[in-house]
Amino acid sequence: MISLRILARYLRRTAGAVALAWLAASVQAQEAPISLLADHVQIEGGNAITARGNVEVVYQGNRLNAAALRYDRTTGRLDITGPITLDDGAGVVVLADSAALDADLRNGILQSARLVLEQQVQLAATEINRVNGRYTQLYRTVASSCEVCAARPVPLWQIRAERVIHDQVARQLYFHHARLELGGVPVMYLPRLRLPDPTVRRASGFLVPSLRANSQLGTGVRLPYFLTLGEHADVTLTAYLSARTRTLQARLRRAFAAGDVIFDGAISRDSLQPGDTRAYLFGEGSFALGRDFDLSFALELTSDEAYLLDYGYSGADRLENEIALDRVRRDELLSARLINIRTLRASEIPTADQLPFLLGTAVYERRFTLPGTMGGDGAWRLFADGYGRESTLDQLGRDGLHIGASAEWGRQWRLRQGVLARLDGQIALDAFAIAQDSTYAPLQSRITPALAAELRWPLARTRADGGLDMIEPIAQIAWSQSTGATLPNEDSTLVEFDMGNLLDLSRFPGHDRVEQGLRAALGASWSHYSAGGHRAFTLAGARVLRSAADGNFSAASGLSGVHSDWLLGVQIAIDDTMALTSRNLIGADLELTKSETRLDWQGPRFGLGTAYSYVIADSAENRPDLISEWLVDGSYRFNRHWTGKFEGRYDFAANQAASAQIGMEYRNECLHVDLSLSRRFTSSSSLQPTTDVSFTVGLSGFGGGEDARQWRRSCGG
Repeated sequence: MISLRILARYLRRTAGAVALAWLAASVQAQEAPISLLADHVQIEGGNAITARGNVEVVYQGNRLNAAALRYDRTTGRLDITGPITLDDGAGVVVLADSAALDADLRNGILQSARLVLEQQVQLAATEINRVNGRYTQLYRTVASSCEVCAARPVPLWQIRAERVIHDQVARQLYFHHARLELGGVPVMYLPRLRLPDPTVRRASGFLVPSLRANSQLGTGVRLPYFLTLGEHADVTLTAYLSARTRTLQARLRRAFAAGDVIFDGAISRDSLQPGDTRAYLFGEGSFALGRDFDLSFALELTSDEAYLLDYGYSGADRLENEIALDRVRRDELLSARLINIRTLRASEIPTADQLPFLLGTAVYERRFTLPGTMGGDGAWRLFADGYGRESTLDQLGRDGLHIGASAEWGRQWRLRQGVLARLDGQIALDAFAIAQDSTYAPLQSRITPALAAELRWPLARTRADGGLDMIEPIAQIAWSQSTGATLPNEDSTLVEFDMGNLLDLSRFPGHDRVEQGLRAALGASWSHYSAGGHRAFTLAGARVLRSAADGNFSAASGLSGVHSDWLLGVQIAIDDTMALTSRNLIGADLELTKSETRLDWQGPRFGLGTAYSYVIADSAENRPDLISEWLVDGSYRFNRHWTGKFEGRYDFAANQAASAQIGMEYRNECLHVDLSLSRRFTSSSSLQPTTDVSFTVGLSGFGGGEDARQWRRSCGG
């Protein structure tokens, strides 16, 4: 036998003190103690207890609050007078006017009741039955997650049903003879309807459909269905139907103990390419193999060059299929990759067999610290890479293989007045095999020594207002010289010159080219940080001077000639409000060679992001026309619920807009509406300009979507 503990509490208003009394009684039917808290408690003949005033009952995680109750030990019944609140502690709350329950609160009837799930969905009913603590049956029910007030008594949407069953174990809601109403107007009748309750994060069923109007594909509907495949896998199937297409899209996710995979794909029959089956398949995954090894892959396949853009699946113009094996440790790196590339660019498709379609790389690197007087840090590296073309023509079908080894050492000293000095050395040995190109020797080798000496002088001061200024001039003298091979340039045609590689021994990204000769890199930076770190400004400039021009650098790299272009960089950050990043290469004639600028502004309501890119034309980089593009995107929040969005890209070189998009989004506690209009203006032999309209309406509160309580409207206005 377990005792029933009764805590009686009453407040003496004249003295302002609280008196407590305990009373224990034996109840054979109970398996755990029940705690009762009330202003007044009365025992009737030893078989019944009556409690009145701020009644609270706690039993096995259930908490009952009521105005009064009477417990009869003979019948094991609780008669409760409301207002009643019954909370199971797991997000399910029942509100009622009166109730008759058994002693463990698991069975009974509640009159004029409401069921509240996760503070999101409310189900009002004339009567609620609780069965075995698992099932809650509601009769003549109205369900909605919309806030209802005197000023707006009709919710934006509601579901009326003759009967609703809530299964707390399965966490499902079953509606019988359901009717969906929008603004009080019936729009759909469903004899049976099953919906997950708000606690569910994954459950099979239909997701929110959307309407899409496309100038090429016509007006259609997207209907997604989510299917769980156990605890660790699921698939989303989306049917896209319009007058011009029949498409089935699928997304598969699978988690393993040591990794996960995701696959996205679709198959279509449409009027754009009548009689053809169009499809795509993308996938990615990663696995931990043990002993610090990681295996990863990426898959990108499509049936034709225009399919991805026609349906809006991807804007990629080159597809890469890759498998990689990596191991990264504190002082060791092992990495191997095999990559297949397919171009979707209209200009490259006619000669696709002359482009490298298969690439392979492997590298092993070991880092170490030298003891003794010499000291410093060092590393040695082994690497191999190769490429192949499908073409068998001489020169146009060139294939290559490279194997190399290198060793490097560096050490830094701190001199007087805070000057930092550093010395670096490197030697690299390379062997190359070239096939299907009679203009180059098939087997070649190369040796490249390199040395560099560097000085830095970081200077800092603290201002009277607590801000910090830092100035750091940098100077480096470097020399390197290759002896041996004469090679085609396959991996170093695109060179980026920035502060990140200003002091590198070679600024070429690959192995086919190595920076040559005697050169000096000069630069300086100034940074200011306000007190508290709310604002930060950085301005940096640099230039490279050479004893002789290195003809391997293209004009667009900014590194050709005896004197490089001026490299100017700016970074500004103000709290979380503004961020500006700009990198510019400016020639001796003060004309831009390359520019990349990004500005982001975030205010209480308005957010703006804009970027500008400029690169001169350069045949060495396979760019016959200059690039001059402006990108802008932003949003404006009109109020808590309405948000406007826009995005655009303008091509100054072509003097036309490339793309534009505008949209409007509405959110409240029970509804999510998204409307967008987009236009792609660019065209090619396989692509046509298109206009796309998308409209999505979602009902919040069911399933494990975004918690919409933050968007709840106030009845006060």
